[in-house]
Amino acid sequence: METVWSLVIDVIVTGGIGFALWAADRRHGKYGIMLPVALGVVVACLAWIVVVAAGTGYLTGLIWMPWVVPMALGLVVSFAVTKLIERRREKRDVADLTRLLKG
Repeated sequence: METVWSLVIDVIVTGGIGFALWAADRRHGKYGIMLPVALGVVVACLAWIVVVAAGTGYLTGLIWMPWVVPMALGLVVSFAVTKLIERRREKRDVADLTRLLKG
């Protein structure tokens, strides 16, 4: 039962981090609000499955892994993909606007 709570906490914290990343980004209009949240939660869930399947949730000295590793990976992926998509969409929007203005 303890490992299930670690998944619940991981999802809640990672989702909150995704919302905070979106809110803190001054150019968050370039992508949807659910992008960083969904990516972070999906990666956190997959990482939790791998970590728990490896048995680290029951080994002395490694009990912290199902709690910390998924949250850290979710944060990193949310931040990295958000920045990557933001730059690509901004370049595409500028190119589309330039093409429209040139006629």
